[in-house]
Amino acid sequence: MSFTPRPYQVEAIEALHKGWSSGQNRLAVVLPTGAGKTVVFSHLAHGMLESLGGRRALVIAHREELIEQAASKLLAVDPMLRVGIVKAQRDDHHDADVIVASIQTLAVPKRREAIRDIGLIIVDECHHAAARTYMEVLQHFGAWDGVPTAGFTATMTRTDGGLAEVWQDVVFRLDILDMISDGYLCDVRGKAITVDTLDLNKVRTRGGDLVEGQLGKALEDSGALDAIAKAYVDHAGDRPGVVFTPTVATAQGAAASLRAVGIKAAPVWGDMGRDERRATLAQYVAGEVQVLTNCMVLTEGFDAPHTSCIVVARPTKSPGLYVQMVGRGLRPAPGKRDALLLDVMGAASRHKLASMVDLTEREIGQAEEGKSLRQVAEEHVASEKRRALAAQVQAEEISLFGGSSICWLRTPAGTWFIRVSNSMTLFLARDPGTRLYRMRRWTAQDGVQPPREDVARPLDEALAWLEQQARVLAPGAFVDRRARWRAGKPSPKQLGLCRRRGIAIPRQATAGEVADLIDIAHVTSVLDSLLPAAA
Repeated sequence: MSFTPRPYQVEAIEALHKGWSSGQNRLAVVLPTGAGKTVVFSHLAHGMLESLGGRRALVIAHREELIEQAASKLLAVDPMLRVGIVKAQRDDHHDADVIVASIQTLAVPKRREAIRDIGLIIVDECHHAAARTYMEVLQHFGAWDGVPTAGFTATMTRTDGGLAEVWQDVVFRLDILDMISDGYLCDVRGKAITVDTLDLNKVRTRGGDLVEGQLGKALEDSGALDAIAKAYVDHAGDRPGVVFTPTVATAQGAAASLRAVGIKAAPVWGDMGRDERRATLAQYVAGEVQVLTNCMVLTEGFDAPHTSCIVVARPTKSPGLYVQMVGRGLRPAPGKRDALLLDVMGAASRHKLASMVDLTEREIGQAEEGKSLRQVAEEHVASEKRRALAAQVQAEEISLFGGSSICWLRTPAGTWFIRVSNSMTLFLARDPGTRLYRMRRWTAQDGVQPPREDVARPLDEALAWLEQQARVLAPGAFVDRRARWRAGKPSPKQLGLCRRRGIAIPRQATAGEVADLIDIAHVTSVLDSLLPAAA
């Protein structure tokens, strides 16, 4: 057996068993993109087969790519497992221990009625399960009659679309911040790319989200596609990336704009020929294409860990959709330091749009209305094809930490810290073998010191507590990521220090970003040798 499960994956399986033993049978697990939910339910199915008394496990997948992915992971967990696939013209369920089937095929009564003896139901991307088709299929296979049913998703929204009627409880949930701290996901930093000529107030809402066609037209008419290309060159010129757009036309247009500024880009979309799409994806994986632009076909089941930039050029009101898009860039890969999110924004006073804050459900500190503190980039003159509209682009730093203004940083070893002053740093020390953290203070004079009440806390509580201490101890401008000085150009002193220390400075880096690089290098050199004693 391969694919040894990670500790949190074992915890998720144990939580399902505990929930089922308590009398509930429709239970959900929420794991961030990259957490390996396919591995979790593959181990779950394999481990339960002996207890099913000859009955089989059924995995319900949303799309063709997810069916093949799930089947391959099941075989990787146990090559001797008999895995059958049911979709379209394929009907390999008769001698299978585990059946992986598409919801579209199971929606046909004749097809689902042919599948018998199901003792375990697993629903991949279970945020779709409130749809009528899913409800009919789940009822047919006994989800309301006691058959253990497990749903897996990265984006459970229980108040939207009746999901609470399907899933009785979310028995295990892991946060993106936990995944980053454990090294299972890479760091992510973000910039809000504001295109002044993009007016989203004129875009209507349908089904709870912005209408794709109107959104696409607004992007095209505003010159936003050329602005996106410019932002990519300025902030992510050396990164492989994926651009999410609302329509096929905008995916194609974004690719053309990127190519015009020297970025090798190619579009993919849902109705594209299968062979052509596979060839394009293969070119991206091989590095022959630097950027993929897509019309919402890479939000689920797409796996290219080397992706280190995500461009959300599809503003959305749905936190779930937002998390799915950004999650495509969070998987770690050799040589990948972090992921960069470029979030394309426009005037949207009528809409509450999802943002980087929605990657985590934790709210650290108090929300504040932050003005744009990034310097205005040079005025971008759109091409004649965009009616020569002038699109002024601003890049504003955004953070995972909700409305918090505190400048959180992380060492390469994964230690969260706040640089309070040149001679003081607050940081979190992980309790070995747990997901609990303790607050520590380092000063040049006294070294590492614990607080009076040295309590191990969950990450969200530890982060909030450390922020409170930072606000008490620090002058606001030093720890405030929205401080005005951070938006300016790096000083000669900063640049000289980076040269002496061998710190690489990205193109278009601001004074704040260079200060962060210097702080990370300094704190890393201090803390890495002290952490065993500090913990």
